Amino acid sequence: MVEDGASPIIFYWSMFQATFSIPDWKNLIYGWQLFLPPIIGAYLIGSIPFGLILAKLGGMGDLRRIGSGNIGATNVLRTGSKKLAAATLLLDAAKGYVAVLIPYLFFGPDVTFFTAIAVVLGHLFPVWLGFRGGKGVATTLGVLLGLIWLLGVAALATWLTVALIFRYSSLSALLALALAPAYAWWLGEPQAGGIAIFLALLVWIRHAGNIRRLVRGEESRIKLKSSCTAS
Repeated sequence: MVEDGASPIIFYWSMFQATFSIPDWKNLIYGWQLFLPPIIGAYLIGSIPFGLILAKLGGMGDLRRIGSGNIGATNVLRTGSKKLAAATLLLDAAKGYVAVLIPYLFFGPDVTFFTAIAVVLGHLFPVWLGFRGGKGVATTLGVLLGLIWLLGVAALATWLTVALIFRYSSLSALLALALAPAYAWWLGEPQAGGIAIFLALLVWIRHAGNIRRLVRGEESRIKLKSSCTAS
C-alpha cells in the first residue's frame, strides 16, 4: 500500500506493479549478485548482430550500407538472399528465446523479467556497433515465445495476418506487439503482459521513423515475391 500523501506517480506505479506482477526494483539493487550476471549476459547475447555477420559471410558486404541500413532480417532480404534473411530472422528470435528460457530455469521469473528487457535492449543498442542496432521485432517475438509459447504464437499470427492484408512489415510489428499485453492478460499471465508492455514501448519508439512514413503514406510495402520477415 502507498502511504497517505505519497506522490500519485508512486501510487499508480504501485498499482501497475501489482497488476502485472512486476518485481520490486529493490530486489535488483539488494540482490545484484544474482541479478546482474544474467542481465549482462542477456544484453550481450542481444547485441550479437547476426544480420550483419551473415551478410558479410555471404559476401554482401556491410549490411549497414544497404537499403535502410538496418541490421535486421528485412534489410537482409534486400540483399536478394531469402536464405540469409530467414537465418537472420531465426537467429534474432533465438536470442530472445534463450535469454528468457535459461534464466527462468536457473533463476526464476523475477530475473527473467529483467533479462527479457535486457536482450531486446542489446539488439536495439548493441555495444559492438556503437549502440546502433536493429528494430527488435524478431528478438521480441523470441522473448514472447520463450515466456509463454501461446503468447508468442498469437503475436506471430497477428504479424502474419496484418502483413498479408496490408503488406507493411512495420505496421504488422507495431500492431502485433501492441496487442501482445492483451493476449498475455487473456492467457492469465500478468507478468508476461508486463514484460510485453515494456518491450512494445521500446519497439514503438524504435519505429518512430516508420510511423511517420506510415502516416504520410511513404512506407515501403512487403513484396509478395519475397518472404515476410520482421526487422
